Formats: sequence, structure tokens, C-alpha cells
Amino acid sequence: MPTGVHLRDARQQLFDAAERVLLRDGPNALTSRAVTDEAGCAKGVLHRHFADFDAFLAELVLARAAALEAETRALGASVGTGTVAGNLTRALCGLFGPVPVAIIPLLTFRDELRARLRESDPRGGIAILAQATTGISAYLAAERARGRLAAGVDVDALTLSLVGGGHLLFADRDARPPTEEVVARFVAGVVGVVG
Repeated sequence: MPTGVHLRDARQQLFDAAERVLLRDGPNALTSRAVTDEAGCAKGVLHRHFADFDAFLAELVLARAAALEAETRALGASVGTGTVAGNLTRALCGLFGPVPVAIIPLLTFRDELRARLRESDPRGGIAILAQATTGISAYLAAERARGRLAAGVDVDALTLSLVGGGHLLFADRDARPPTEEVVARFVAGVVGVVG
């Protein structure tokens, strides 16, 4: 690898390279060498910006979780508009895009990464699922308060059903993501029972 190559916004380029490796080759292939090779830079560039590879991965996960805030804000802005099922369908399709879903197995198998995330984020080691859970729960509570969901709906149980089931729909790395129609049927089935 060449040395002395200037990277503009090296952190972001390294994050982008890691996401490409993750999507193309899976979590087992995500190494510091794979990331720097994909970014076209020397391995030392990563270590110049991050204490070690787990610190890099923790920053990557936290950055992705922060990016999901836009998705949850959009869901929150849809309260009282459209249909509850339609709003949730769009949200699940955005929240469980390819990169967030690919990161979840990475979290499952890297103990040090989960430990670092717990140190830096009160939501713990699975910040991406926590972001989705928080946004969907707030949305459902707001819709219940407006009377668009039955007053007795258990928002926590409904949130867990939507996040857990939504993740399972999107979790197969080797298959194409589910269509919006498939997600809509799932959401209608879950929300229809309590709506």
C-alpha cells in the first residue's frame, strides 16, 4: 500500500470502506487490513485516527446509529398523517437498510466492541436496534395519544414485535431485502391486531 497518500476526511473514507467490505464480504471479513485496502491507504492511517480497530468499529456503529436519527425524526413527523401501518412500513424499510442490518451480526460476535459501545452509549452494545426501538416506541405512543391506536395498546410489546420481526425480515444477507409489500403485510398483521 502506498504511504503518504492524503485522504480528505479520512475518518469518513474509512467508515465508507468498512461499510463496503461489510456489505460485500460480511462481518467475518471486516479487518483493519480489509478496511485500509478498500480505502486505498496504508494501515497506519486507521491507527492515526483511532486507538485500535475496536475503537474504529465502535465509532462506525455510533455514526450509523446517529444517521438513523433522521429516519426516526421522519417517523415522528408523520404522527397523525397517512396510516399508522404505512408510516411504520416506510420507517422499517429505512431503519433496517443493508448497512444497519449488516452491523448487527458484527455486534453479536465482537465482545470488545459491545463493551466499548456500553462505555460510550447508554443504550448499550446494540445502538442501532436501540435507535429503532426508541423511535418506533415514541411514534406509537404519540399515535395512541391521538386515538389512532387503541387506548389499551401495550406500546412496549408492540415496539418489540415490530423491531424484532422487522429485523428478522431484513436479516438474511444472502437474499435480497424484502419488498415494501412484504414489509407492509408484516406491519399490517402486527398493527392490525391492536389497531
